[in-house]
Amino acid sequence: MNAKTPNAIDSYVGSRVRMRRQLLGLSQERLAEQIGITFQQVQKYEKGLNRIGASRLQRISEVLSVSPSFFFEQNDADSLNLQGTEFSAVDPVAEFLQSKEGLALNRAFMKITDTQLREKIVALVKAMAQAQEGRDHPVEKSRSGETFA
Repeated sequence: MNAKTPNAIDSYVGSRVRMRRQLLGLSQERLAEQIGITFQQVQKYEKGLNRIGASRLQRISEVLSVSPSFFFEQNDADSLNLQGTEFSAVDPVAEFLQSKEGLALNRAFMKITDTQLREKIVALVKAMAQAQEGRDHPVEKSRSGETFA
């Protein structure tokens, strides 16, 4: 491995730090201040350029209100081999949560305390997604009036 190429696991852990920091609305400067380092160091951690030591990871997890294991969690579609031989962090949910829209939507949704209202919002979004799929794949009609997708 090239010395300038970030280790895949370090990049994954860093991306999880970034995602959680952004979900909480913390700047890199604020996180750095709370864990006693420079914001440039936080940038390097988030990009995977610098490895996060165990005690520093513990402190970051305290500030971000998650367990240290949070930074290593992945869904079934991701493969994260801790030997470093295989890595794929294409997690569409994490990618969405890191987007401007994802952060805004998540922050607003978290402020809704009414469980029934939250469930209705989820149902509404699902219905909108299904309607969008229908527009993306319109039903075509043949000359005889037959319909087919």
